[in-house]
Amino acid sequence: MLEEYAEDENDPNYDSEAITNGDIEFKQVIVEAEPEEIVRKSEPVILEYFEHGDTIAAAEDFLEYVTAKRSHLVCETIVEIALDHKPSHCEMASVLISDLYGRVFSVRDISYAFERLLDKLPDLILDTPDATVLLSNFIARCVADDCLPPRFVQTMSNVELNPSARQTIQRAETLLSMKHGLVRLDNIWGVGGGIRPVKSLIRQIQLLLKEYLTSSDLTEAMRCVKDLEVPHFHHELVYETVLLAVEAINTSVEEQLCTFLSELRRCVIVTPDQMDRGFLRVLEDMSDIVLDVPLAYIMLDRFVERCQHKFRLGETVLKRMPTRGRKRFVSEGDGGAIKDHALKLRE
Repeated sequence: MLEEYAEDENDPNYDSEAITNGDIEFKQVIVEAEPEEIVRKSEPVILEYFEHGDTIAAAEDFLEYVTAKRSHLVCETIVEIALDHKPSHCEMASVLISDLYGRVFSVRDISYAFERLLDKLPDLILDTPDATVLLSNFIARCVADDCLPPRFVQTMSNVELNPSARQTIQRAETLLSMKHGLVRLDNIWGVGGGIRPVKSLIRQIQLLLKEYLTSSDLTEAMRCVKDLEVPHFHHELVYETVLLAVEAINTSVEEQLCTFLSELRRCVIVTPDQMDRGFLRVLEDMSDIVLDVPLAYIMLDRFVERCQHKFRLGETVLKRMPTRGRKRFVSEGDGGAIKDHALKLRE
């Protein structure tokens, strides 16, 4: 039964159109997606990448619908979308282009993408006035990342270009010719978002809170928090806010900081888990905090109660509030002096 059966043309059951006759050949046909469709599909992938920063996941998404002939459109779209975003997103876009090089597109694809972008520069400037500077940064960074050969800039400088494109190429040449230029280009977009040193971020958060307490400008404070671009580090913002409220021993400051946290929750700038994590970190450090602030347990209890009136804290935070530690601390006070002082503060 396993023997191969050779069909006989004289057999009454012979079917001339059967695929087993050997005269039919199957070939893989790859249907090229239209340029507009590639751009349309690439946009959500790039925007998602700006959220998670996973270049491998982005590459896998691109490879599902991009073919070699149209891969330059991916590079072109990455740059175009980044032009409308912040410097930290431009940095992420440069990293994405570097990581996709050799996987999704080649040197020729990247070169062709930038040629098209230079041609479209007069239109790009209408939406992004500093597109000339930004595009020159992208070109210089790609050369520094070995995604573009240096001769690309030299070649384009000898080609007839529109005035804006000419200015872009000249600026890219200047950036590349600077002393230690290739090293400096690694930080061409500035240090932003999650790549900033932790100490620097903490210092910025502390300055932000002090400025808010001075100006009472809640809108400006919200804008500054967004500009930090560190949603994964918002627990530190909550931690510093609660710590400041505990150390202040001042009802007006507590109210101001409570309003600040409430607004962060209302605007969904800080997620509930980051909010709870910030409070929990304070609870974990209370044994050290109380050494510098003897009334720390009382102040924390009062601040948590105030916050609970304005927004809902997680059950984990409420359950871990150190009620026993606070009572023991008060009972060990000097003749009840601390307890009396605490009652006055509550009033």
